[in-house]
Amino acid sequence: MPAAHTTPKQITEMAELESRTVKKVMWRLLPFLMACYVVAFLDRVNVGFAHLQMSRSLGLSEAAFGFGAGVFFIGYFLLEIPSNILLERLGARVWIARIMLSWGLVSTSFGFIPQISALSGLGADICFYLLRFLLGLCEAGFYPGVVFYLTRWFPSDYRARVIAFFMLAVPVSSVIGAPISGLLLNVTGLGLEGWQWMYILEGLPSVLMAVAVWFYLTEHPRDAKWLERDEAGWLQETVAREQALAGRSAHAGLLKVLFDSRILKCAFANFSMQGATYSITLFLPALVTQLGYSNTQTGFILAFPPFIGAIGMVLFSRHSDRTGERRYHVASALLMLGIGIAGGALLQDPVIRLLCFTLANVGSVSLGPMLYPIPASFLSRATAAAGSALVSSLGALGGFFGPYLFGYMKTQTGGPTTSLLLMAGLALTGALVAASLQVGRTSPVVASPSGS
Repeated sequence: MPAAHTTPKQITEMAELESRTVKKVMWRLLPFLMACYVVAFLDRVNVGFAHLQMSRSLGLSEAAFGFGAGVFFIGYFLLEIPSNILLERLGARVWIARIMLSWGLVSTSFGFIPQISALSGLGADICFYLLRFLLGLCEAGFYPGVVFYLTRWFPSDYRARVIAFFMLAVPVSSVIGAPISGLLLNVTGLGLEGWQWMYILEGLPSVLMAVAVWFYLTEHPRDAKWLERDEAGWLQETVAREQALAGRSAHAGLLKVLFDSRILKCAFANFSMQGATYSITLFLPALVTQLGYSNTQTGFILAFPPFIGAIGMVLFSRHSDRTGERRYHVASALLMLGIGIAGGALLQDPVIRLLCFTLANVGSVSLGPMLYPIPASFLSRATAAAGSALVSSLGALGGFFGPYLFGYMKTQTGGPTTSLLLMAGLALTGALVAASLQVGRTSPVVASPSGS
C-alpha cells in the first residue's frame, strides 16, 4: 500500500518503474532459460522416439523399456535436494552450467550404447539402465533451481506467469523436437542407426548451452549491469521485502518442511502429474506408429498436442495470477489430464483420441506454473529452495513409477488400455489431493508487465 503522503504522480512513477523493470528482466532472462530447458526436456523424453528402433536393436521388452525410461527419475530424486542446496551456495551460473554440461555429455553417450556394451562387457540393456540413471543424477536440480533463481528476479505477483513462460519450453521442445526426432530416426551412416544419431545430434546442444550459461546469467539484481540503478534498487528491495514477510511464519528447518502437509500434498500432485504424463509421453510414439504412420509422420502428428498445450498453459497460469488462486487451478489441471488420458484409452476414433491426448497435454503442462509458486507463498527464503526441491524430487518418483507400471501392465495385458486407465486414475487422485490444499490466495495482478 502506498504511504498516505504519496502523491498520484509518485504512484504513477512507481508503477512505470515496476513495469519497465519487470519487462526488462523478462526479456533478458526468460528466452535464454527457455532455450536451456528446451534442450534439457528434449534430452529427457527423446527416449520415447528412440523406443521405435532402440528396443528392437537392444532386445528390450516393453517392461524393460519402461523400467529404463523411468529409472532416470530415481537418479533425479536422489540428487534433487542436494543439487538445489549447492546451487544456492555456489551460485546459479556455475551450477546450472555444470548441470547442462554433464547431462549433455551423458545424453550424447546414449548413441554409443552398443559400443559401450562391447567395451565394458555389460549387456546393452544394463548400459541403457545405467545411462538413464546417470542422466537423472546429472539433470537433478535444474528445473527447481531455475524456479528458485527466478524468485530472486520477480515479485510474487508475477511468478506463475513467469514460470509458465519458462515452462513453455516443455511444449516447445515437443513441437520442435517431435518432428526433428522423427526425421533423425531416418539418418544412418558411420555404422550408426537412426536412434543413435538422434541421441548424438540432440545431446550436443546442451554442451554448447553450458558454455553460454557461464557467460550470460547474472546472479542477483544488484549485479545486473544491464539494469538501471533505480530498476535494480526497486527489484532488490521488493523481493527482499516479500522474503522477509514470508519468513515471519516460516518453518525453522528442513525437517519441518519435510513434514509440512502442504508440501507433501504439492509433492503428490506433482507425483501424479509426472507419473501419468511421462507414461503417455514415452509410449505415445509407439502407439501412433501402430496406427500405420511412418516415423516422420508420427513426429509431426505428435507436435499438435503440445502446441495447443502451450496456449492453454499461458492462459491458465495468467488466470491463476490474476485471481491469486492456486489450489483449484492445480486440481483442474490434473482433472484435465485424467479425463484426457481416460478418453484416449476408451475412445477408438484416431482423431478423437488425439484430441483427448491434447486435453491431457494442456492439463499436464499447466500444472507446474501454478504449483511451484505455492511453497514460496508460505516458506522463507532459507527454506523455499528446499521446499521447491522436495516437491520436485518426490514428484519425480512418479516419473519412475508411471512408465514402469505402464510398461509392465502393457506386457501383461497385451495392449495399452488398462495402463492408460491406471494413469488416468492416478491423475484424478492427484486432483482430489490438490483440491484439499490449505493455502490462501496470493495478491491478484491487475495488469501484466506488457499491459495486456
